[in-house]
Amino acid sequence: MVRIIGGEWRRRVLSFPDGEGLRPTPDRVRETLFNWLGQDLTGWDCLDLFAGSGALGFEAASRGAARSLLVERAPTVFAALKDNARLLDGENLQIIREDALKFVASTDLRFDLVFLDPPYHQGWLEKLVPHLPRLLKDDGLIYAEAEHPLENLGEWVTTKRGKAGQVFYHLMARNIADAE
Repeated sequence: MVRIIGGEWRRRVLSFPDGEGLRPTPDRVRETLFNWLGQDLTGWDCLDLFAGSGALGFEAASRGAARSLLVERAPTVFAALKDNARLLDGENLQIIREDALKFVASTDLRFDLVFLDPPYHQGWLEKLVPHLPRLLKDDGLIYAEAEHPLENLGEWVTTKRGKAGQVFYHLMARNIADAE
């Protein structure tokens, strides 16, 4: 179960199936993240690339994101995301069943904020780095969770960080000096 902690759907509880490697972002980490971002994401385009429980994507939609697109490849987890989206009746939610790399390689969409919480120890973050400049708007931000601290992902450098249990979490912004 995941509880939405802010916005229009505050206190709503969503259920999702148990899945190998499924690690919903804890409430206190989400609270810290949205304190960093500001509580209101009105007009933002957000991508939750490894959606899992959908905690980050649903939270962004609840806080006014114009679009919160959740990408998940596991069939049972995808079905639960669709069920939860129907329950919330959010017009700003879009759920896609796709492999993360195939999605980023094929989409023309650009985002203000990308949530990256991939399965650990599989090199996903490194595989995504070449796609980030095309995926994010010029001032786009990345929120990334990893099994180790991150200094950067390509042009995006860590501006804020924290640790909860074994999880390192990061807010990253484009390093303008590197991008020029």
